[in-house]
Amino acid sequence: MSEATTGTATWRDDFSRVLSPVFGTPQLDIVRGRGSYVWDADGKQYLDLLAGIAVNALGHCHPAWVKAVSEQAATLGHISNFFTSPPQIALAEKIHEILDLPEGSAVFLSNSGAEANEAALKMARRAGGGGRPIIIAVDGAFHGRTMGALSLTAKAAYREPFAPGVPGVVHVPYGDVDALAAAINDTTAAVFIEPIQGEVGVRTHPAGYLRAARELTSAAGALLILDEVQSGIGRTGTWFAHQDPAIGEGVVPDIITSAKGLGGGMPIGATITVGTENTGLLSAGQHGTTFGGNPIACAAALAVLTTIETEGLLDRAGRLGEQLRTELAGVPGVAGVTGQGLLLGVELAGDSPDAKAVAARALEAGFIVNPVTPERLRLAPPLTITHEEIAPFLTALPDLLTHD
Repeated sequence: MSEATTGTATWRDDFSRVLSPVFGTPQLDIVRGRGSYVWDADGKQYLDLLAGIAVNALGHCHPAWVKAVSEQAATLGHISNFFTSPPQIALAEKIHEILDLPEGSAVFLSNSGAEANEAALKMARRAGGGGRPIIIAVDGAFHGRTMGALSLTAKAAYREPFAPGVPGVVHVPYGDVDALAAAINDTTAAVFIEPIQGEVGVRTHPAGYLRAARELTSAAGALLILDEVQSGIGRTGTWFAHQDPAIGEGVVPDIITSAKGLGGGMPIGATITVGTENTGLLSAGQHGTTFGGNPIACAAALAVLTTIETEGLLDRAGRLGEQLRTELAGVPGVAGVTGQGLLLGVELAGDSPDAKAVAARALEAGFIVNPVTPERLRLAPPLTITHEEIAPFLTALPDLLTHD
């Protein structure tokens, strides 16, 4: 066994010696997880209120997930995209079911949210028969870091070192229907929108915005593409955030992208086309991925969806999320709480809030949270978490916020 488990200095040195620096130095060397908790190399326990950035929907090592992955790994691992497998078909059927997709809809399986958005971007290039150069994204958006997805991502610090990126991408101001309307015309291929923007502190759109986006894109013959990579798979109390009438306003998109919680810890992404016309945007040979639809990843995802259903986790996420919103809003030092279900943003009060420092103190106290902006913490715990497990964090939070 490596010396990486013998002490903090050793594993940090080992990491720096052999791994890429793109993520910076990790905060912890995590060696084990169970339910809502993880343990580091020194044996310290942490309550995981981030769940791998909304990935571990069932928490760590859920028995149903472990069983599905183990049995599939012992049966059939990888077969390439020349073939299909029972888990792949069963997963696609389940996705059709939970979205109540119309006939002619289809699921393209890949390996991540960025890949799901890359597929959607290629579909957008085919919209309206092709030849439409403009693709619109919204300020504050995060769609991934591969070159196409990066071009749709709003943060300049992410995009500018790799400019010029994909041509024709236009970013419109957040929440401004007039600006969106002015940007959409017969040269527009698609509009990409996250129903809840995670990377700017968990932000929903103003009332009427998604409905206006649907009306404007339909009138222009452009696609409406909803990125549900972070907000989907039960996180908001519905299978996908746009299915909540308060968020989605009854909108039916042309394409939906999913990942993160879908695999519950296994890499998988999905690009879901709604209806025959949208499914026909890409034909055989125009896109592909070697590992997409891998039997093990599909078995894991199917276990996630089935368990969410059988354990009533949609309703639980909605009810617990509403309770947490109320309790968090009452904590001294909290200026507000945004989001829905178990995807929440905690806005810090004060003239110079420092979410990074608060998150560091929380980690020292045994709580994993995410300082997503200088003013906000992001919480995205497992859908299986209980209020009893969260209670110690709520008790500790006032001191974490006011500590000098």
